[in-house]
Amino acid sequence: MTKQRVLTALVLAPVMIFGIFFLELKPFAVFIGIIASLGAWEWANIAGYKKNWSRVLYAVFVFVCLYISARFLRVWPEYKIWFLAAGTLWWVVAFALVKRYPGGTDLWNARVIRAFLGLCVLIPMWVGFMHLKEEPHSSLLIIYVMLVVWGADTGAYFAGRKWGNTKLAPNVSPGKSWAGFWGGLATTLVLAAFACWYVDSQLQALNTAQALKIFAITVVTMVISVLGDLVESMMKRHRGIKDSSSLLPGHGGVMDRIDSMAAAVPVFAFMMMVLQWGLVA
Repeated sequence: MTKQRVLTALVLAPVMIFGIFFLELKPFAVFIGIIASLGAWEWANIAGYKKNWSRVLYAVFVFVCLYISARFLRVWPEYKIWFLAAGTLWWVVAFALVKRYPGGTDLWNARVIRAFLGLCVLIPMWVGFMHLKEEPHSSLLIIYVMLVVWGADTGAYFAGRKWGNTKLAPNVSPGKSWAGFWGGLATTLVLAAFACWYVDSQLQALNTAQALKIFAITVVTMVISVLGDLVESMMKRHRGIKDSSSLLPGHGGVMDRIDSMAAAVPVFAFMMMVLQWGLVA
């Protein structure tokens, strides 16, 4: 299993690095669209669609929705914030669903509702990536969001192993603990401090208000990234499956790799727009 994980990571890492740093906006849109569509193929299974043709159809439907979103936002870019606001609102609703689980499943048990929730996850993720790609120093922003997610996960892992007695959401993901959450938060705060130093010293001068915005955006993104993982765990537990698929040997499926990112990216982009913060070209 460890060998498979390492080999898969060695293949995926260069692909992601190439996509982030070297693709222009349109090819990047297709690149993220393909990732989202693979995630959609898996989400269809999570939603309860077992036949492969129905899963493929759902993946195609999601890709078409992304294409329509791209055409719409090209004509009316001012509506981008509403896409991101809707995505952020979904994660507020998702918090309530996770908190109530295993109660409240009657609200989203129907396959068509779970399929709709997949749109709430995948379309805002794509729009969020597009917003970041259009910003100055886009590669740095995208890498930073990834570092926030990975840093939170790493801090949670080590803190959880040492002090993780009190479970965060035992009915959803028994492996997660409050100690892990606080460990992830501590890692995130360190990362935000480093980001402030780097931006101030290498890119643009920061005042106190701008630094506080970086901390606020980072912390909110970290919290939502945890929720992204919990939501997918809840859906899989309800469906009775361990992994979203076996597309990535040793890693499970694409959704298992991007669940936290799918939550973090649109919220990060939305917070940037609301707080009117960004890097200067």
